[in-house]
Amino acid sequence: MTSTPILPGFHPDPSICRVGDAYYLATSTFEYVPGVPIHRSMDLVNWELVGHALPDAEVIRAPRGAAGASTGIFAPTLRHHEGLFWIATTSIGRLAEGQLITHATDPAGPWSEPVFVPGTPGIDPDLAWLDDGMCLLTWRGFDPAGIHQVPIDPRSGERLGEEAVVWTGTGLADTEGPHLIRRGGWWYLLVAEGGTHLGHGVSIARARGPRGPFEPHPLNPIFSHRSTEHPVQAVGHPDLLELGDGTWAMVHLGIRQQGSFPRFHVLGRETFLAGIDWVDDWPVVVEGRFEAVERDTSWSDSFAGQGLDPRWVAPSVAPASFAAAGQGLLLESGRPASAAEQDRVLCARVLDLDWDASAGVRDGDACLSVRLDATHWYGVELIGGVARARAESAPFDQAAGAQAVGPGDRLAIRCRRSTPALGENAGPDVIELGIERGGELVVLAARDGRYLSTEVAGGFTGRMLGVEALGGAATIAQVTYNRATG
Repeated sequence: MTSTPILPGFHPDPSICRVGDAYYLATSTFEYVPGVPIHRSMDLVNWELVGHALPDAEVIRAPRGAAGASTGIFAPTLRHHEGLFWIATTSIGRLAEGQLITHATDPAGPWSEPVFVPGTPGIDPDLAWLDDGMCLLTWRGFDPAGIHQVPIDPRSGERLGEEAVVWTGTGLADTEGPHLIRRGGWWYLLVAEGGTHLGHGVSIARARGPRGPFEPHPLNPIFSHRSTEHPVQAVGHPDLLELGDGTWAMVHLGIRQQGSFPRFHVLGRETFLAGIDWVDDWPVVVEGRFEAVERDTSWSDSFAGQGLDPRWVAPSVAPASFAAAGQGLLLESGRPASAAEQDRVLCARVLDLDWDASAGVRDGDACLSVRLDATHWYGVELIGGVARARAESAPFDQAAGAQAVGPGDRLAIRCRRSTPALGENAGPDVIELGIERGGELVVLAARDGRYLSTEVAGGFTGRMLGVEALGGAATIAQVTYNRATG
């Protein structure tokens, strides 16, 4: 049994490819800019962020504020073909233009100006190449519902043949996330089914040709944790990969719920890894084959360089449009302190279930927060030399615990998991908002973390650590994030 993600935190809808001895993995980003992070690994367990495929906010086209939550970029497919990396994905704000494709020689970029495939409404596009060079685009279509496919020119987006519905799934809800994979004399159509929450699972069909007819596995879904005690639930949205030694592996998403019934997940959908065996030319999922290790995810950023670290993203707009690194983090004016809806906020993923964060404010009024979206966040606001705790879970907005801030004080957040007893009503964790003074946390308020969970807020993202200016411009001297181990 494996319960440790290879990419913890908000990293859903993984897609993977191999180039030589290196592995590359892409995940969804929804409203955040830049979009579609690309990670690289040499062992499938330890990963480093090397770039983003979609740096342009206009391509992502997510509205600012609450209207942008969980819009933007949906599930990508990452492939490598004839010396180029390819990303196919869906920009929900540009859905009428069709599925989006971009390519690069280096996953760190630059990536090409995206092209769109006309007449392909839907989500979750996949790219696969045939021996004659033909490229097939396969995606979840809406009308009629099912897995659609059409030959295309991936450089121009031009359709080169007839569109067909190649499979409608097993009858479970939301057949989506298709990947067309070749092994030996078979073509496999791998999909996610059952909805992207607790009913989620993996189904597969096969055919002798890439366009079907596809024969479903007799025991679909071939992988699911539904109705089990496994600590990782909602598993699905898989991608298969042949390793350098000829064995196979599968990446998939999952959630880790905490707290009392019905339990809550807060980090979003994370990326996990499993092995694959082949029996009678069907894949068999082998959990626990790879040992994902717990790692220290702590970091500290003094913003002393010439640009922002790639960990930083922003909802709906490019980080550089309002934030700059130099002698600290320079933030242009943000929302008024009286406003509850976040707008220009610089964000980094929360990667752990137990963690601490703090920020030193050099000039101006500012806020350090943990957020799910623009109207679901808890934060510590510094306004005119006074810090206050604030909890926003729309439509409710609460401020508490105002206290004057002295020299050396830092805005601080502490998060610890709950350990509820049987029958107790507890959220996933407790979030303490306060001031770090002399290395100790002065708590201004403590709040139940369920109101910053997907089960309450909805959507497809996960918790982010955010910093923003309030009213006028502000300068942040340093932000630290520490994984708590005790």
